[in-house]
Amino acid sequence: MTDIPALRAHYLDEKSLLLEAVRESGASTRGVRTTLQNLSALTDDILRGLWAIAGFTPSFALVAVGGFGRGELFPCSDIDVLILMPEGVSPEADPALKARIESFIGSCWDTRLEIGSSVRTVDDCLAEASKDVTVQTSLLESRLVTGDTKLFNQFRKRLSDALDPRAFFVAKTLEMRQRHNKFENTPFSLEPNCKESPGGLRDLQTILWVAKAAKLGKTWDELVRSGIATPHEAKQLKRNESLLCLIRARLHLTAGRREDRLVFDLQTAVAESFGYQTVSEDTGLPVRASEALMRRYYWAAKAVSQLNQIVLLNIEERLNPSTHALRPINERFFEKAGMIEVASDDLYTRHPHAILETFLLYETAGGIHGLSARTLRALYNARGVMTAKFRNDPVNRATFLAILQAPSGITHALRLMNDTSVLGRYLWVFRRIVGQMQHDLFHVYTVDQHIMMVLRNVRRFFMAEHAHEYPACSQLGAGWDKPWILYVAALFHDIAKGRGGDHSDLGAREVRRFCTQHHIAAEDSRLIEFLVTEHLTMSRVAQKADLSDPDVIAAFAKRMGNERYLTALYLLTVADIRGTSPKVWNAWKGKLLE
Repeated sequence: MTDIPALRAHYLDEKSLLLEAVRESGASTRGVRTTLQNLSALTDDILRGLWAIAGFTPSFALVAVGGFGRGELFPCSDIDVLILMPEGVSPEADPALKARIESFIGSCWDTRLEIGSSVRTVDDCLAEASKDVTVQTSLLESRLVTGDTKLFNQFRKRLSDALDPRAFFVAKTLEMRQRHNKFENTPFSLEPNCKESPGGLRDLQTILWVAKAAKLGKTWDELVRSGIATPHEAKQLKRNESLLCLIRARLHLTAGRREDRLVFDLQTAVAESFGYQTVSEDTGLPVRASEALMRRYYWAAKAVSQLNQIVLLNIEERLNPSTHALRPINERFFEKAGMIEVASDDLYTRHPHAILETFLLYETAGGIHGLSARTLRALYNARGVMTAKFRNDPVNRATFLAILQAPSGITHALRLMNDTSVLGRYLWVFRRIVGQMQHDLFHVYTVDQHIMMVLRNVRRFFMAEHAHEYPACSQLGAGWDKPWILYVAALFHDIAKGRGGDHSDLGAREVRRFCTQHHIAAEDSRLIEFLVTEHLTMSRVAQKADLSDPDVIAAFAKRMGNERYLTALYLLTVADIRGTSPKVWNAWKGKLLE
């Protein structure tokens, strides 16, 4: 094929066949990576044909960069290429070269290749990479499509020599944290971005970028051989990567454009392409196909988040070994660079009580800001230990209550317990709402993440540094004697969502059982159960009833019973409304509740 129309026809026919394979694979993730690689290889062939037609001299090279450079091309992703020129050559000084480059790029678009291009010498590439870590990352994934192999190898060597693995690691992990902040640091928003959100494909790519820069491996199997990941972790990484790739590919096909957000309008169509059932396997109740898809996505994103943290911490330790000295905390734990380190890899299987002790130490030991890779890995491998026996153990129940009653660090500890799947394995009822969607106009988080947000909001009412946010709540909190009562209520207020029936009544039943099992005093138990039962009452009366009607106020007052119950419900209600979405709370609602 020596003409552009023939190349275009060949490309569109072959691409159509490859995309049909993505559509027809059902819910199976098997083969999606191969299909994306085949789409990349097809694009390589077309680019070589267009390159030959353009008539570049042998001293030039066409290089794939960015996602295309990885050799995996999604259906509607950009095709990023670099036209690599010999030193001393400039299109601005050579009109014929400039015309050839413009002709080549134009022919790519004529062939329906959505191309993103740059034209540089090796020196230009190094200069740009030194100023912008994004350019550096894009070039790190480069591969030769066609042209001068010697020039390309020179470019790769000089880029590798100029790359500082430690500085690159710091820059990419900072970039990742900033990206996570844009998504509220949670993979559990109701319309997540399967590429950019925490737990998305970008987190997996970040691992491979920093590993490649540190010369620790380019693939998951190479990371196993270098001791950065275990075979089980590599298996989980591959499995979840394939699922996320299939979801992203189906999103592109469903939307007919590059779309990486699982927006509501597309969720059902994507879910149906997976063939998801409309009946829950757990409850037998009707469930939306989109819920089945999203639950699977959330569990994958959660696993990716956990493994991302473990592997990146291992890479950091390999790059900076001198900063990770051990200091004993007790006979089971060390402190290492501000993180809790288990004394042995099998600590949790030998001493299951140490699992919850980890999070109590996280709250109470000074200078601790996280868990080490070894500890995270040990927790990940100890999931089988957290059985019914573990949940019913009196020591574990006392430790969990101590975590809730600690003077500080409660929100961070419970978030960490949820992120490591310990919370859902200790509170089995909580596990059922991890990744549970909420179909209304207000909530923007899954049920478990909404609960974590409400817990955070309640906690802030008892912290002096947050008194400026909601002075009335902080003033009431300052006179409250048992903040942990509100923490328990926050933890259980929506825990029965998605079961059918009144989730407030079902939740009250669950929290009553929790209080009995944890030997909480009867008076405190009654207040906690009241808060879970009535957590919607104040909001409903304030916003929907006639507050000028004395009968409405009298009925509400009778339902509250006393000022202590009223104060507790007010604090929980404010925290609950604020925890639905950053945009839901406003001064009008605040005045109504006050």
